Amino acid sequence: MDLTSQIRASLQAQNFPAPSIPWTTTLTSRVPTPPLPSLIATAKARLLASDLTTPNLLDSTTPCLPPVDPQKAEALLTQNVPCQILDIENLTLSRWEQVEELEAIARGEQTTGRRVVRLAAEESEYDNVDEGPGRTQPHPQPQQQPQRKNATHRLVLQDCKGQKLHALELKRIEKLGIGSTNIGEKLMLKSGTIIARGTVLLEPEKCVTLGGKVDAWQRAWFDGRLARLKEAAGGQEA
Repeated sequence: MDLTSQIRASLQAQNFPAPSIPWTTTLTSRVPTPPLPSLIATAKARLLASDLTTPNLLDSTTPCLPPVDPQKAEALLTQNVPCQILDIENLTLSRWEQVEELEAIARGEQTTGRRVVRLAAEESEYDNVDEGPGRTQPHPQPQQQPQRKNATHRLVLQDCKGQKLHALELKRIEKLGIGSTNIGEKLMLKSGTIIARGTVLLEPEKCVTLGGKVDAWQRAWFDGRLARLKEAAGGQEA
């Protein structure tokens, strides 16, 4: 098995979508060729930082979400479908509570009991990954407030063809949360995932969180989300 095939097989074994052969070949064409573990790590880092709708990024046979049909009571995914997160909302918090949560995250604060602790930024997840010349490492992100165990989140997901669907936590997924989930983060929806009236129902055993983010989307989402929440909260008080 050649290097390109080994990289693709390793990624799929770790629940990553298979990149296209031309895209993968760009990793193996360097001289001297890095060792296989380094190539796999680089492929993972680049996929996690990429827009899944980028032409020729993923294999042409990559499954996508079914067409939206709000009238259909229930459908099941028949294959694993990679998606990226475009939006996330904590439905268990009021508008003002969401504003306070986002502002605390922006300050790098975390509440412990009644004491507010200012946290140092986390180290980048990919500090030791070779991403090739001209690519910069992701900026460290402030840690989030502890996620409530009974929180319910609603997400907007997008597949590699650009189709968008809402998703709702049917059961709590610990890795999902405001501040811990990044915009552009990748998920793998497993075969058997339920789509009810156009909404993906998320369960831990049917959803693999892969991580990652798209920096430009993250900044735009944070600024826009905070402004929209403040406007909505102000309207509720009026």
